[in-house]
Amino acid sequence: MSIDTQAVPLLDPVEQILATTTVAERVQRVLHRYPALSPAVVLLLAGVVFSFLNSRFLLPGNLSLIFQQVAVVGALGVAQTMIVLTAGIDLSVGAAMLITQTIMAKVAVDRGWPGAVCLIIGLAAGMLTGLVNGALVTRVKLPPFIVTLGTLSIFTAMTLKVSSGQTIDGAKLPSLLLWTGETLKLGSVTITMGVLLMFALYLVFSFVLKKTAWGRHVYAVGDDAEASQLAGIRTQRVVLSVYMVAGAVIALTAWILIGRVGSASPNAGADANLDSITAVVIGGTSLFGGRGVLIGTLLGALIVGVFRNGLALAGVEVLYQTFAVGVLIIVAVSVDQWIRRVRK
Repeated sequence: MSIDTQAVPLLDPVEQILATTTVAERVQRVLHRYPALSPAVVLLLAGVVFSFLNSRFLLPGNLSLIFQQVAVVGALGVAQTMIVLTAGIDLSVGAAMLITQTIMAKVAVDRGWPGAVCLIIGLAAGMLTGLVNGALVTRVKLPPFIVTLGTLSIFTAMTLKVSSGQTIDGAKLPSLLLWTGETLKLGSVTITMGVLLMFALYLVFSFVLKKTAWGRHVYAVGDDAEASQLAGIRTQRVVLSVYMVAGAVIALTAWILIGRVGSASPNAGADANLDSITAVVIGGTSLFGGRGVLIGTLLGALIVGVFRNGLALAGVEVLYQTFAVGVLIIVAVSVDQWIRRVRK
């Protein structure tokens, strides 16, 4: 006697979400599946609120100013995101940017070398900073927090030594090093080449992380390093390569900074180290690794820029602007902790 059985159809992701028992669990699963969704909602709401508080907020000139203000932190966020995805962290990204910037400017002024050569030297210097951090993490087995806390001081001291604490005037620099500060008119919006370079970094590395084997290995190592090693992934090599690639991104960010400031100052970007982490956290990338997307970091950087700009237009004091960013960070980490407890 045969029994007629009917296969149970597989549920697609949307049906799986709807099959959960509570609204909170549905929201939790959606945010777990789409990490950039929550920062996108926050950015949209912030834009609406600040547009009501001050009519100048949505003017093209103000919006272009916000993008220019977040270009450096946004580009650094690309490097920071890749490192955080491996369950690491880099407290030295801003200091690495400054020493790279200073080296590029010094060889241009002291040696008289052309801008293209200076950029190549800068890329090499940036990757070297990543190699130092990555080697200490993977070979010496030191925690990323401790390693980069130490190299933060080392790179800062090196910057002051190489630059003698002096700003290198932009008039002495090759035009190529200042190119990222040039502007482009897009209708009524003025945008700098540095902002376009930042967007290019997000496009390139979003593709790399999502579509290449290396990108999938980065996520796998951050999610579970032991399981990844058992699956044949050379985890230490992946982590080392991430720090070196991040170093190359930091060098390009140094180029953006030179154009943004119009000179090579050892005091520029003083808060860039923590601001890049802020953008990553608010953007939905988990500090425990393995979850997050680059577009979320861009949204996180824009959220900080929008909050600072919108509150300033509303006449709010700087100390309360900083207070608001601190609250955002705590809320973002709390949401991340909640999302990580999603029921499988």
